[in-house]
Amino acid sequence: MAKTARTPGRRFMKLASMTASIATKTVSNSIKNFNADEEQKNAARTKLFQDIGLQIADTLGEMKGAVMKVGQIASQYKDIFPPEVARAISKLQRQAPAMPFAEIKAQVEKELGKPLNQIFKHFDEQPFAAASIGQVHKATLPNGQQVVVKVQYPGVDEACESDLKQVRLALRLMGVLKIDRKLQDRLFKEIQESLDNELNYQIEAQNLEVARTFHETLDSKIIIPQVYKHYSSRHILTLSLEQGESIETASTWSQDIRNELGRRLFRAIGQEIFYLKRFHCDPHPGNFAFREDGTVIIYDYGGVKTLSTEIVSNFKTLINAAREGNIAEMEQKLDDLHSLTMQGKFPEDLYRQWLEVLMRPLITHYDFAENSAHHDGVELLKPSLKYWDVFKPSPDTLMVNRTVSGHYWNLIHLKVHDNLNDLFEELVPPRV
Repeated sequence: MAKTARTPGRRFMKLASMTASIATKTVSNSIKNFNADEEQKNAARTKLFQDIGLQIADTLGEMKGAVMKVGQIASQYKDIFPPEVARAISKLQRQAPAMPFAEIKAQVEKELGKPLNQIFKHFDEQPFAAASIGQVHKATLPNGQQVVVKVQYPGVDEACESDLKQVRLALRLMGVLKIDRKLQDRLFKEIQESLDNELNYQIEAQNLEVARTFHETLDSKIIIPQVYKHYSSRHILTLSLEQGESIETASTWSQDIRNELGRRLFRAIGQEIFYLKRFHCDPHPGNFAFREDGTVIIYDYGGVKTLSTEIVSNFKTLINAAREGNIAEMEQKLDDLHSLTMQGKFPEDLYRQWLEVLMRPLITHYDFAENSAHHDGVELLKPSLKYWDVFKPSPDTLMVNRTVSGHYWNLIHLKVHDNLNDLFEELVPPRV
C-alpha cells in the first residue's frame, strides 16, 4: 500500500488505464444503443453507470493513499453523480487494510524526532482503526495518560492534487458529472481544500481545539478529544482516549436515554452550523460514541466546513419561509444559495407535499425508527422526478445537506422517539 501511495508514475498509469477503459465503454455503449428506444437506452445507461461505479471503486480502493481519499471525498458529494455511480463509490468509506508496524514506527520517529520508546511509555503495534490516509494506535504517554495516535501514511500528501485532477478527468470523460463546467470548478476546488485540510493534522488539531472550547461552555456532556501538541505534527495527531459505546450498542438502551442522546447530538451539530459557523461534516456513525449517562463523544474533526454569515442567514430565512409555507421566499433563498437552475419551475403543490415530509421529523412527535418521512419521500420522488432539473447541487449547501441527512439516519439508528421542535426553534428562532 505504501509503495503505491509513493509512486506517482504507477498511480498515474493506473488512473489513466481506468479512464481509457471507461471512455471506451461509454463510446461502445453509445454506438451499440444508437437505434434503441428510450426505455432500452435508459436500461443500458443504468447498467453502464453501475459498471463504471464499480470500476472506479475497485481501482481507487486498490490504490489506497491520497487517491482513495479523493474517491471517499467524492462519494460524500453524492449529489453530483448518477445514483448508480454514487452507490458504488460510497463503499470507499470502508476501512482499509493496516500498514506494517515498521513503517508506522519509522513515520512517528521521523515526525517527532526521537525513538518511539523514548516518546511513548507504550505504543500498541496493532492499530484499532485504519483508513485511506492513516491509521490509529492506542498508546500511553510517559506520565501514564492513555492516548490515541493518528499516524498518516508516508507520502500520501505528495501527489493528492494530481490524483484529484486524474479522477476528475475520468469522471468528465465518462460524462457522468451532472453539473456544468463552472459549477464543477467550484465543487472540485472545495474538494481539493477538503482534501488538503484532511491531510494536514495541524488543521485538524485547530478544529478540535475550537470545537472543544465551544462545546465545553455549552454542554459538559459533549466530549471532544484533547490535543497533545508536543506529541503531534503535520502527520501525527495525539489525542486523549475518550471511550464510549457504538451507536449499535446505544440503540439497545432505554428510550429515555436514546432520546437524550439524540437531542444532545441534534443540538450540538445545530449549534456548530448556526452559531459557530464551523461544523463537523462527516456524520458517519463511527465518528460518534455514547455513554449511558447521556454523554456524546465526537471524533475526527478532519472534515470541517466553514460557513459565511451570509450563507447562514440565507439558511435561517429559508427555514422560516418553509415553516410559514412561503414558497416564493423559499425559491428566492434557494436561488441565493445557488441551488436552482433556470430549467422550468417546481409545482407549488409538490413543494408543499415535500415541506410536510421534510419538516415532519423536526416539528412533530416523531418515531425515527418508523421513518415515515423517508418512506413518504420515496413515494413523492415518482411525481417529482420530471422536475428534478429545476434543482442543482451547490457548494454552499452540499455539506450542510449531507450533514443534516446523515444525522437524520443517526437518529434512526438510535431509535429516537421524541418531539425536537423546541430544539429546532432554539437553533433557528421563528420570526415574530
